[in-house]
Amino acid sequence: MSSIALFPCLYTPVTGVIGKLQNDLKLKAYSDSDLFAQTQERFGVDIEKLQKLMYGRTSVFNQFTLEKEITINRFRLVLADKLNAREPYLFHGFLTSLIPLEVTHVLRVLVVDKKQARIDAAIQEGLTRSAAKKAIRDHDINAYSWTDFLFHKEAYDRTLYDLVLPVESRTEKDLIDEISKCYHKTSVLQTSESQHAVQNMLLAAEVERILLLNGHNMIIKAKNGVILLTARQSVLNHSSLQAKLTDIVKQVKGVQSVELTHGATSSDSIYRNQKFELPSKVLFVDDEKDFVQTVSQRLISRDVGTYGVFNGEDALEIIAEDRPDVMVLDLKMPGLYGVEVLRRSKEMAPEVEVIILTGHGTSKDMKDCMDLGAFAYLNKPVDIEELSATIKAANEKVHSKAKA
Repeated sequence: MSSIALFPCLYTPVTGVIGKLQNDLKLKAYSDSDLFAQTQERFGVDIEKLQKLMYGRTSVFNQFTLEKEITINRFRLVLADKLNAREPYLFHGFLTSLIPLEVTHVLRVLVVDKKQARIDAAIQEGLTRSAAKKAIRDHDINAYSWTDFLFHKEAYDRTLYDLVLPVESRTEKDLIDEISKCYHKTSVLQTSESQHAVQNMLLAAEVERILLLNGHNMIIKAKNGVILLTARQSVLNHSSLQAKLTDIVKQVKGVQSVELTHGATSSDSIYRNQKFELPSKVLFVDDEKDFVQTVSQRLISRDVGTYGVFNGEDALEIIAEDRPDVMVLDLKMPGLYGVEVLRRSKEMAPEVEVIILTGHGTSKDMKDCMDLGAFAYLNKPVDIEELSATIKAANEKVHSKAKA
């Protein structure tokens, strides 16, 4: 049976359209909320965390934690099972972006309206003009962030949909009639090819899962048991990596062969898998930009996931939003002094371990920092191995507390 997938454009007539299509075409409604509930049941992840990972901005540490990729993979596994059930659904929400274009028996629809018309619709529902503008802006930012992460495309890009319906002068009935007309076309009927596409989606998701669990983040395509892996960075030893990945992927039932390629990237972008047992959320704060960038790269080459900022205000903002595990903090910076950053960070997130790194500190500075709860106090120039070891020790303390 065929299905419909409606991507949300806030404050358009889509709510009424969903209800009427569901009744007229005998479709089962399936929303983001349903996906969250089933993902929680299957994988034990808190729903609030799932919502944040779908709707919120991507963490600055995600390139090291792969948290968003792992969550999206879980969504895909749950969604593939729904598609595999061969029941007619009316999917609606951000989840519709996860249905591959090759699954042609799902009609992808976008009902969109001009911004002013959406603002007017929100005001009619009781919002003030400023609240309406903010709600629409926030929704569109989330939608664009979601599709940019998945496809590097804007949320309302026509290439993501089979049918784009501008509201303009159309009534709700007009919209329903146009969607129903397309739904009944033979091109949307379930065929052996479109069902094979669901099987390929499921196999690719299972392969993606086992690779992510082993710290490998790649573009994955599956077709009739053949797995094509594409690394986003340059690969130093192609044959060695392909052999390693093949051993991992062949554990998935249904895999016949594995091929590895890589995209065109700069020569200094080298593929490496993430080792989750090592520090992956380290915030480096220093006003010397070249120093931050150089040390960060040296730490990353030692599997220490590091993100750098150049002032205390930005550091506190990241602590509030992203919660690093460890912060390496310069003591003397323009603006907010390092001791004050330490004090505020400990008030905001006492679990974050802070390593002070300074070239101009005094014995009093050291005492003040340790009294405020700093994990260590290191002087510049610092040996990179000593810094790396100290970060790993601080990271172990964070995670041992979490397990206690």
